[in-house]
Amino acid sequence: MFFNNCNIKKITKGGFSVNIQLTLLLALSLGCSKTTKQSLIGETNSSGNNQHKTWKDYGGGPDQSKYVLQKEINKSNVNQLKVAWFYPTGDKSQYQFNPIIVDNVMFVLAKNNSLVALNATTGEEIWIHANLQGISRRGLNYWESKDRKDRRLLFMMNNNLQAIDAQTGKSILTFGNNGIVDLREGLGRDPKTISRAQSSGPGRIYENLIMLGSATGEDYFSTPGHLRAFDVETGKLVWTFHTIPQPGEYGYETWPKDAYKYIGGANTWGEISLDEKRGIAYFPVGSPTYDYYGADRIGSNLYGTSLVALDARTGKRIWHFQLVHHDIWDYDPTAAPQLITLNHKGKKIDAVAQATKHGYLFVFNRETGEPLWPVEERPVPPSDVPGEKAWPTQPFPTGLPTFLRQKMTVEDLSPYFLTSAERETWTKRIQAAKTGLFTPPSLNYETIAVPGAVGGANWGNTAANPEKGMVYILAQDFPSFYKLEKRTASPGPMAAANNALLQKGQTHYTQNCQACHGADRQGLNGPPLVNVGNKFNFENFQQVVVSGRGQMPAFQHIDEGSLREIYRFLGGNLGNPAGGGAPGGLGLNAGSVTLPSGPVVASGGAPGGQALKRAVDPLKAYPEGVDAPKDKYFTNYGLGFPHIMMPPWSSIVAYDLNKGIIKWKKPLGQDLLATQAGAKNTGVPRGSQRSGMIVTSNGIIFSTAKDGKIYAFDADNGETLWTGELPTGTEGLPSMYEVNGKHYLVVNASTPLTWGPKSRESGIGAEGPQPQGGYVVFALPNN
Repeated sequence: MFFNNCNIKKITKGGFSVNIQLTLLLALSLGCSKTTKQSLIGETNSSGNNQHKTWKDYGGGPDQSKYVLQKEINKSNVNQLKVAWFYPTGDKSQYQFNPIIVDNVMFVLAKNNSLVALNATTGEEIWIHANLQGISRRGLNYWESKDRKDRRLLFMMNNNLQAIDAQTGKSILTFGNNGIVDLREGLGRDPKTISRAQSSGPGRIYENLIMLGSATGEDYFSTPGHLRAFDVETGKLVWTFHTIPQPGEYGYETWPKDAYKYIGGANTWGEISLDEKRGIAYFPVGSPTYDYYGADRIGSNLYGTSLVALDARTGKRIWHFQLVHHDIWDYDPTAAPQLITLNHKGKKIDAVAQATKHGYLFVFNRETGEPLWPVEERPVPPSDVPGEKAWPTQPFPTGLPTFLRQKMTVEDLSPYFLTSAERETWTKRIQAAKTGLFTPPSLNYETIAVPGAVGGANWGNTAANPEKGMVYILAQDFPSFYKLEKRTASPGPMAAANNALLQKGQTHYTQNCQACHGADRQGLNGPPLVNVGNKFNFENFQQVVVSGRGQMPAFQHIDEGSLREIYRFLGGNLGNPAGGGAPGGLGLNAGSVTLPSGPVVASGGAPGGQALKRAVDPLKAYPEGVDAPKDKYFTNYGLGFPHIMMPPWSSIVAYDLNKGIIKWKKPLGQDLLATQAGAKNTGVPRGSQRSGMIVTSNGIIFSTAKDGKIYAFDADNGETLWTGELPTGTEGLPSMYEVNGKHYLVVNASTPLTWGPKSRESGIGAEGPQPQGGYVVFALPNN
């Protein structure tokens, strides 16, 4: 254990008193010693040879394989796993956090977005840094100096990069400017006009650098998605890679002149993988904005919707491959590129495999970017939208089968849940629509995109056995129904509201929220939103919408002004105070915030970094001289229909890339509504999104699903070896770690279970008391 200070401190400020027992808990179980150092497995310093033995990084290690070397839990005893301990989150938040573990200390997010250090063998609290409202929800980074004296947790919060001392839980104020690095700076635009600059993912550590992507929003004029690296000790910017090239840079000619001044997106909001030995970082870069209409960005649009390999030390491009040209389907890659070694045409090749939202697995030589199987440019349909010029061809990988469906017809309608009248309505709707991969959205008819906005492979949905050339994908068949409409400056009248703010709010609600939450806001496929504005202040409401939660995807395309109008329409008071905790450490304005029980050592992060900085007069018009289209068009995500397709809705897919085949494919999870109707092996609608896997060296794959269970599959054939019950649903990545030869599996279970639009009628998923969510830790019983 690396916490070796046995002092007990008491802090009293503003009427608040708390005993800080940073290591008393450890003294009870391990004994105090100034030289105590209990590593999980071997040395904990960064090492490419050690990355599969610990879980001190998001996704398990730099290569994001979620692969663990271990022998204790095997195929013969995995069915004996039991709950070793449980740590409740202490609130109703739905966390996507991937726990990391260093030296028998587990770091989690709980208690109203507080960062908590736990004893990894008992679950006892060591310290709590409270009220980190606005923190990136999926994980954080751990870094230590070579002598292990400096140990840091680095994370993003409210468009800032911050660092916390991993041993004390307190903000490191020598990092950046009084503890913060403003991520809105250095993006080529006035920082005051930028509302979004951080990613929902944690980034990736390499040597003394932290490499970051961003979640820019998906509307017109959103933030550009530059890739950047900062010094982990000073916070200084070290390098920047422009994903929307600037004059003189490679790829500038694939855009209109000066597009970098007004186009946004082309960002890495998903997972970054690192070849630590070669020093190459692999960034899946998302689509440019606006996602579904690109008349202001005519061209192929490098590096939008691409896999980009950069020198991790310098940010220089080594190679790239564009997966979709001029993306108007939001098919941005988000799942971690998998770094594998395989036998191909008689040669042993180090490769990188990228799973996509549209159902393909692209495989490249890791050093050169050369595809291992040919990729063909094939003609695709043109667009009929004014001003739009869809790219005439798209890349189609050959040699490897797709991992899910890519179109929907009447024959694909589900036999479950639909009444005769509903089936007739859907039959006519599907027959009137156009479907098929790369069919552009239209003003004249609906387009059925399969996979849709949340289909295919999403973040957290890939893993690998890197030495055996095996890649595993959590795949989801989920359609989107798109139809473009002209965006007007002022919406029509609304009988229920008398002022312009409410009118605009209802318009935005109808466009973005109604399909899942209902016209009356009582809930359909999503929960009711009546008076939700009274339950959240605006900053918390914005965080939920931007990052996504539960079944809801991240609505990053909605600009801040529109979010405010939706919030007001849902009963919110824009005058509510912002969340985020007290500025600075514990004791500053402590009376103005609620502190959780337990060993709280600080609250609110670094001074000045606790609240969202709202954009002031953000860019809303094209720069002077830009030849841009007069009209703008939009569509919502076309969700709300998870059950209309024939199951299975979600699957786990195993690729053997030595042979270029899908070795096996199995449904993931079981939908309770479909079970009531007599169905089996359905998978769960939206079951794989925000779920994750762990691959072990002795042939087990652990996978979460959206049915409140964790599964153990036989890596050889996909047969289920064990099913673990969770108190609630789960999203995010599980973790596996070892202490003194004993392995533990931890699952973040804090998402309420819901079962689609018919759940209220069936009594499943109805409103009522929810079980306590938390972090569930499994282990084999002690002998």
